[in-house]
Amino acid sequence: MHTVVDLITFPHHAADPLAVYKPLTCHGAYVFDQESRRVVPILACQTILATGGIGQIFLNTTNPTGARGDGVAMAYRAGANVINAEYVQFHPTALSSSDVTKFLISEAVRGEGGILLTPQGKPFMEKYAPEWKDLASRDIVARAIYSEMVDKGYPYMLLDIASHQSGVYIKERFPHIYAYCLERNIDITRQPIPVVPAAHYFCGGVQVDLVGRTSIPNLYAVGEVSCTGVHGANRLASTSLLEGLVWGWQAAEDIRTRSMEILLNDRDIPEWNDSGLIYEPDPNLIQGDMHSVRNLMWHYVGLVRSEYRLNRAIRDLRQLWLDIEEFYRKTRLSDGLIGLRNSVQTALIVAYAAHRNRDSRGCHYREDSHPQAKTGTPPEAANVKLSGGLQ
Repeated sequence: MHTVVDLITFPHHAADPLAVYKPLTCHGAYVFDQESRRVVPILACQTILATGGIGQIFLNTTNPTGARGDGVAMAYRAGANVINAEYVQFHPTALSSSDVTKFLISEAVRGEGGILLTPQGKPFMEKYAPEWKDLASRDIVARAIYSEMVDKGYPYMLLDIASHQSGVYIKERFPHIYAYCLERNIDITRQPIPVVPAAHYFCGGVQVDLVGRTSIPNLYAVGEVSCTGVHGANRLASTSLLEGLVWGWQAAEDIRTRSMEILLNDRDIPEWNDSGLIYEPDPNLIQGDMHSVRNLMWHYVGLVRSEYRLNRAIRDLRQLWLDIEEFYRKTRLSDGLIGLRNSVQTALIVAYAAHRNRDSRGCHYREDSHPQAKTGTPPEAANVKLSGGLQ
C-alpha cells in the first residue's frame, strides 16, 4: 500500500536554487511505501488528482475512510487554486452507528411516505417546513434533524416507513436498505430507522477547466476533489458522475494530445529528507487529534454556521495545525499521520471560506446571514459568481 505525501512541483522541489525563477509546474509526487516506510519520488509527465471528497473531516459522513481531504490539501500546498470550499452538502438521513462512516438511507424512503420522528415517536418536521413537512428539500430536512438533536440532546432521530407501507412493498422497493439494516438487527418493515445527518458531497475543490486542468501546468483534478462549477452552490441528486466520469474522460482525452516526455530527471529532484526524525507515529495522538478535527468541524463548521462558531473553529484548528506540524516535522511517517495533516489543513480551508462568505446559499448556511440570503439565491443574482472561494 502507498500513500501520496506531496506533489512534486518545480521549482519548489528543485535541487537547483536558481530554479526558483522558473514557472510553477507539476512533475509527479512523493509517495510513502507503507511496508518499507520509505518515501520515493515518482516522476510523471502529467499528474491526476482523483482523491475523492472530504467527508472524513466531519463526525458523521457517508464517505469512505480515504475521503479525508488529501487531494485538496496537497493541491493547496502546491499553489493550486481551491475555490468554493464552504459548499459542503449534508445528507439528512444516514443510519446512526458508532462508525464515522455512515450507511446512507435514501431520500426516496421519505418520498414513499416515511415520516421523521423524535425518539419519543413525535413528528417534528411541520415546525421547520409547515407546507412540505417531511418532503422538504434535503438541506432543510438535514438542518431540522441536526437542530432537534442539538437542542434536545438526542443521539439520533427516527425515520418511520413501516407505519406507512406494507412489509412486502418495503422489501421490494428498498431491498439493499432492508438487508443492510436487518444485518444490524433493525427490521425496517416493523420498526423505525435511527438516522443522523452526515457530510455527503464536497461541491468545492481544486479549480479546473473543462478538461480537468488545474491552475498548475501538468496537474489535473477529476471527481469530487475538483471544482468544475457544474454543481454551483448545491449538487442535485445523482449527478456526481459529472465530475467523475465526464471530467475523467475529458482529462484523459486532453492528456492523450500532450507530450508524454517527462521534463525532469531524478537528479533535478532531491531525495526525501527524513533525517532528524526522532519519534515513531503515536496512534493515540493521531486518533485523538483526528477526533478533535471531526468534532470541531461538525459542531462549528457543519450544517448551521455563524460568525462566533467559525471564529472558534479557526482559532482551535490553527492551534491544532501548529501542534500537528511540529509533531509531523519530528516523526516518521505513517498513513495516519499523513492523513491527519491533510485533514486539519483541509478543515482550515473550509472554515476560512465559510467565515468569508456571510451569505446563506445552497448548502452553505449561516444563521447570522441577512434574511433574503437565507431563502436562497435571488433571481437577479442567479448568475453571480459564488463568493467565498479560497484562492
